Amino acid sequence: MTPQEFYEALKQQEITLSDTQKAQFERYFELLVEWNEKINLTAITEKKEVYLKHFYDSIAPILQGNIPNEPILLLDIGAGAGFPSLPMKIVYPALQVTIIDSLNKRIQFLHLLAEELGLTDVHFYHGRAEDFAQDKAFRAQFDIVTARAVARMQVLSELTIPFLKVGGKLLALKASHAQKELEEAKNALQILFSKVVDNQEYQLPNGDPRFMTVVEKKKETPNKYPRKAGLPNKRPL
Repeated sequence: MTPQEFYEALKQQEITLSDTQKAQFERYFELLVEWNEKINLTAITEKKEVYLKHFYDSIAPILQGNIPNEPILLLDIGAGAGFPSLPMKIVYPALQVTIIDSLNKRIQFLHLLAEELGLTDVHFYHGRAEDFAQDKAFRAQFDIVTARAVARMQVLSELTIPFLKVGGKLLALKASHAQKELEEAKNALQILFSKVVDNQEYQLPNGDPRFMTVVEKKKETPNKYPRKAGLPNKRPL
């Protein structure tokens, strides 16, 4: 997908990018490739592939109707090089984005990226989701949490649900549909007072399948969740 094909694909979805937004995506690509030589950000560096499999793929929550163009509070867990939240931020500048990532070098990259692109209302934190979710400044503060290819739903739910306000939603983006994964997560979702409200199946313009599971938080998360760092992965609910 060339940049022009990317713009045209968005236009078909009634999203027209300004020259400033187009320049932001271009600079994002340049910095991604440049920094990828210093730290491991992505295995995808060819321009057409970046525009398709990172930029277009990242804005799927917007294209699927899950993100409004409003100043909602969005948290991205394990965003790595900023996916999916920062491409969405470029498209919908009103979004207020927070990213938590466990690798400090990636956080350094994100700080530089935001400065270079002129992004405001973006915040980056180095650390474990399990620790931040027990902090009152983060717990139950967000309207939406996104996670792109981070963990199985059984684990992911414990890492993300505590950050949501009641009525808030987790958007889990994956490249494969795992019905078994959702079956395994039933107990965890029940314990965390959350429910799968939608499973969206769609395709990238090249035909690659993609899946998004939408989970809604129904009640406040019990205080003991999430458990200490590492436990959700070692002993899933």
